[in-house]
Amino acid sequence: MLSERWNDVEGGFHPASAPDYLPVERLREVQLRRLRAVVTRAYDNVDLFRARMGERGLTPADIRTLDDIAQLPFTVKVDLRDTYPFGLFASPMGEIVRLHASSGTTGKPIVVAYTRDDLNVWAEVMTRTFAACGLHRGDIVQNAFGYGLFTGGLGAHYGAEALGATVIPVSGGNTERQLMVMKDFNVSAVCATPSYFIHVIERANDMGLDLRELPLHTGIFGAEPWSEEMRRRIQDGAGIRAYDIYGLSEIIGPGVGSECEHQDGLHIFEDHFYPEIIDPETGAVLPDGEEGELVLTTLSKQAMPIIRYRTRDITRIITETCACGRSLRRIRRVGRRSDDMFIIRGVNVFPSQVEAALLAVEGTLPHYQIILTRDHGLDQMAVEVEVTPEVFSDKVRALEDVRAELAKAIEQIIGIRVALRLVEPRTIARSEGKAKRVIDKRAI
Repeated sequence: MLSERWNDVEGGFHPASAPDYLPVERLREVQLRRLRAVVTRAYDNVDLFRARMGERGLTPADIRTLDDIAQLPFTVKVDLRDTYPFGLFASPMGEIVRLHASSGTTGKPIVVAYTRDDLNVWAEVMTRTFAACGLHRGDIVQNAFGYGLFTGGLGAHYGAEALGATVIPVSGGNTERQLMVMKDFNVSAVCATPSYFIHVIERANDMGLDLRELPLHTGIFGAEPWSEEMRRRIQDGAGIRAYDIYGLSEIIGPGVGSECEHQDGLHIFEDHFYPEIIDPETGAVLPDGEEGELVLTTLSKQAMPIIRYRTRDITRIITETCACGRSLRRIRRVGRRSDDMFIIRGVNVFPSQVEAALLAVEGTLPHYQIILTRDHGLDQMAVEVEVTPEVFSDKVRALEDVRAELAKAIEQIIGIRVALRLVEPRTIARSEGKAKRVIDKRAI
C-alpha cells in the first residue's frame, strides 16, 4: 500500500519513510502537481468552492506555482456546518467508504468523508507518525483514543497495524481495565490524550502500580494542546518518551504532523498537507519563522478536498533544519488557538498561559479549571487548581505560600489578578477524552 502511493514520486518502490527525506526541490514538484490536481477536483465537483473561485475571477488554470495558493479562497469551520452533511463532497457516495463526524457540541456535527485511497493515505501518514516516534514492527500499542465517529481511534489503529505493530483497540475510559491491559499484555506504547494519561498515571499510583517498571516506553499524545511541563510530568511519572502529534478531522484526522525523536517541533507531512502561516487578522501570508495562524490544504484528498483551511491554531514554521534529516518543514507545538482566547477586563487570555503559570509552581497538579463569571457587568475570572496532598495537609502555611506564588505567576503572565482556589487532589472531574479547561458562565 505505501509503495503504491509513492509510485508517482520517482517511479519505483520506496519504503514508508522515503517521503520524509525527499529532496526539497522534488517535494515542491510533488506539491505543485498535487495542488493543481486538487484545485481542479474541488472546482469541478464542489459548488461552494467553484462559486468562490468565480467571485475572484479564478479558474484552476491560474494556479501555476505554489505561491499562487495565496490567491485561493479560505475554508472555515462554518463552511462545513453550512453545507452539512454532504455539501463539500467531491466524490459520489458510491466511492465513499467511510464517514466520520465531530462531536457537534456547538450545533450540527462536522461530517468528513474518505474514499479507499483516502484511507490508504491516512494509514500511510499515521505509519510515518509512529515511525517518527520510534515505534517499529513488533511494538504492542494500546490505543486509548476514542473509536466511533471521532477520528482518533481508527486513524491511529490502521496506521499502527500498517507499521506492523500489534494493536489493542481498548478505546478510552475504564481506567482500571486500561492498567490491567497495559501490565498483562506487555504494552510498549500507548496512544491517548495527555490529560487522560495523567489520570492513568494517578490511578496507577493509587493501585500501587509503577508504570516505570513496565515495558511501556513510548506515549503518542494528541487531540488537545499540552505544555512542556505537562510532557515532563508524563515522562517522569510513567518513565516514557512522550511525543506530540497533530491532526484535525477537517483535514484527515491524526496524522497531519508529528514530532520525531528530537521532540523539537512537529514535522508536517506536507506531501499531503500544504502548510501556510497567515496573519489571523488580515489573512496575509507570513514568511516562515513568523507566528500566526496555521492554514492547511489537502493535496491528495479525494472525497472531500479542503482548500486553505483556517485551523485557528497559532504556531510558526521553524526555519532551522531538524537534526533528524527530514526535509519536511516543522511547526512549533500548538499551545493556543485564536478561538480559545477570552477577554477579561480588556486583557486577552489563553488557557495555555494559565497552565504554564500553574505547572511552574511546585506543589500543583496538572488539573485545573478556569471559571468565567460576570458580576454587576464586570467579568470575573477564577482558577481552581489541585495541589498535592502534602500541600493541602498544611492548611495554613503551605496553602497560603502556594496561593501567593500562583497568584504572582499568573499575574506576571497575563497581567491581571485572578481569584484562586486551591483544592484537594481528585476534586476536579477527570475527562476520558479532551479536558474541558474553561467554564464560561457569563452567558448563563
